[in-house]
Amino acid sequence: MEILQTLIFKFQSWIQSPEFLFPFTNNRFFLILLVIVLIRLKYNTYSSMWASALVNIPGTLLHELMHYCVGLVLNARPCNFTILPRRAADGSYVMGSVSFRNVTFYNAVPSALAPLFLLAIGFYLNRYYLPRMPLTAVNYILYVLLQTILIENAMPSGADFKVARMYFKGIVFYGVLFVGWLISLI
Repeated sequence: MEILQTLIFKFQSWIQSPEFLFPFTNNRFFLILLVIVLIRLKYNTYSSMWASALVNIPGTLLHELMHYCVGLVLNARPCNFTILPRRAADGSYVMGSVSFRNVTFYNAVPSALAPLFLLAIGFYLNRYYLPRMPLTAVNYILYVLLQTILIENAMPSGADFKVARMYFKGIVFYGVLFVGWLISLI
């Protein structure tokens, strides 16, 4: 029994060693492979609404939380927040939603496109947290899982784009602000 414990300990130490992990963390091929495997595992749960919901809850929570926070800051007055899945009228599933009571031209576009802020969070984690993180197999897998969740759920849904398109004044307003910001960088 002691020999088995020693072998397990040596195997774990070898897997956790930087020498073993360096080829995996320094090669983008393995990173992309791991992300694709994670996404395939996720899509395999789509045959069951509840299994899919369970796998999607972390990302749905982050996605809807971005809508909620931006709407709260910009006075859109969030009134309903849910991450529980439900069947839509067209037969598809809605994984989560946030409703607002005060949607106007100045808060509709940022509230609808708020999940894009998850990209900034993912970039920050990659730039400032990853270099300080001890290189272990568990940390690396958790990092890839977190980044996959953040980036995949940063994309606004079709309903989000539909809400943003409804407020042409808001699109023009934020378009002018964006162009002004780009000009100031030059």
